[in-house]
Amino acid sequence: MVAHEYAHGYAARSQGDHTAEQLGRITWNPIKHIDPFLTVILPILTWFGGGFIFGGAKPVPVVPRNYRDFKRGDIIVSLAGVASNAVLAVLGVFVLIGLGMLGRAVPALTESCAILQVMMSFGIFFNIILTYFNLIPIPPLDGSHVFKYLLPPKLAFYYQQVGRYGFLILILLFMFGGPVFGRVMYPVFALARVAFGIAFPYLLPSDVIPNPFLGFA
Repeated sequence: MVAHEYAHGYAARSQGDHTAEQLGRITWNPIKHIDPFLTVILPILTWFGGGFIFGGAKPVPVVPRNYRDFKRGDIIVSLAGVASNAVLAVLGVFVLIGLGMLGRAVPALTESCAILQVMMSFGIFFNIILTYFNLIPIPPLDGSHVFKYLLPPKLAFYYQQVGRYGFLILILLFMFGGPVFGRVMYPVFALARVAFGIAFPYLLPSDVIPNPFLGFA
């Protein structure tokens, strides 16, 4: 999530809006991106209330009117966060493979590399989720900033008003969506199977912590 928000701020600056930079949000310091409700309270409430975890980082503040080109800037800034998670997922596969090669080349490191592979596997999976989930065109998710430009102006206006209820809609979808939500998220598992299928020959066995993503390969 830190990379996601950093990318939003960096992209906004590149498009002419320095708001995030002035507020110290173009930083890798995770503390700067913590929102008391979204990052702490909401995940706790959804876990104990619905058995799932939902939350997010503090949104990076942007002022779209500062963009040199409003439409182009809005799209680039919105997709920058998604792109950062996609890049991290791909890099994670390479790191996973590298750890496997290292563990086989140096037997003394096999167990340690296997544990690190488990950690990296979670990183890959979560970044795939963040990439896809943020593309869902439900305001205020990033995908909505692209989808609105495909609508007639009047309809786009009403569509953006949904944003004030966006998080509530998403939580209800998580809690009661059931099979529908499962179908919506199917591409996540398809992409995970591709990623772990590529890395499968390099996954190391571990007696301490088995890799939970072996089933995707």
